Amino acid sequence: MKWLQALRSQFPQHKYAVNAKLLGDDAVLAWSNLGYWQADADSYPQACQALAEHLAQAIQLNAHDRLLDLGCGQGASLQLWLKQFKVQRLYALEMQPASIEKIKKELNSKAAIYCASFLNLKTVFPQTTFDAVLCIDAAYHSPLNSFLRSVQSVLNSKGRLGFHYLMLSEEYLNSNALQKLKYRALLKAADVNLSDLLSEKELYAALESSSFKNIQIEDISAQVFAGFAHYAETVLADALPSNHLDILKIRMTAKLCRTLYAGGAVRYVQIAAQKG
Repeated sequence: MKWLQALRSQFPQHKYAVNAKLLGDDAVLAWSNLGYWQADADSYPQACQALAEHLAQAIQLNAHDRLLDLGCGQGASLQLWLKQFKVQRLYALEMQPASIEKIKKELNSKAAIYCASFLNLKTVFPQTTFDAVLCIDAAYHSPLNSFLRSVQSVLNSKGRLGFHYLMLSEEYLNSNALQKLKYRALLKAADVNLSDLLSEKELYAALESSSFKNIQIEDISAQVFAGFAHYAETVLADALPSNHLDILKIRMTAKLCRTLYAGGAVRYVQIAAQKG
């Protein structure tokens, strides 16, 4: 997979940057996730919003919450919390300075946004606590325990957490050494460390040891992995040029999603829990 890593290193943008226009979202504050693809989702923005809504509904996000959005990307999720969920106290973290500048200009101080990693939240918010923390399609780039410790430090006594992660299935646990090596290489190209991933039982244990309760783990691999792969393989297949680095990045992502879904060893899950 060295060629894949070498190719990725040539991209001029931040490593997590997505060319949303090529995917079908030309909004100023665009979406940048894999999407939650259902029968009635026929566009990239619609699927991306569905993924965000599904996560917000899992923690029962409401207008009275002080909300922290981790890895808010190009800002579409912030518009959703403000307009649809009527959140009044909105904070966000993002690591792409260009996105932050654009968000600040468009939202005009309706959200407090910081350029920082979400693995040391207490440094960013030494005195502020939150009712809800959401992380859409991003937490799996970090070790789970580090992520949970950081979030736990800024949640109030009954705060809720919703995020997406990757989970090891029985297929992975029963696979041979060569197969595991293949998955390690595939995930490394996507900036995911296989050693950080856990089985469902281990996920529950990690959340409980970080003082979370009311834990819900939902496997949405079909809607996310298979859905994004299908969209890229069909709707985008003939519409996009083949010699653009951003196009290659999209197609590599789609191929990875297809491979992970077909193999079944690594699952895409939505996790909701409450501090307690």
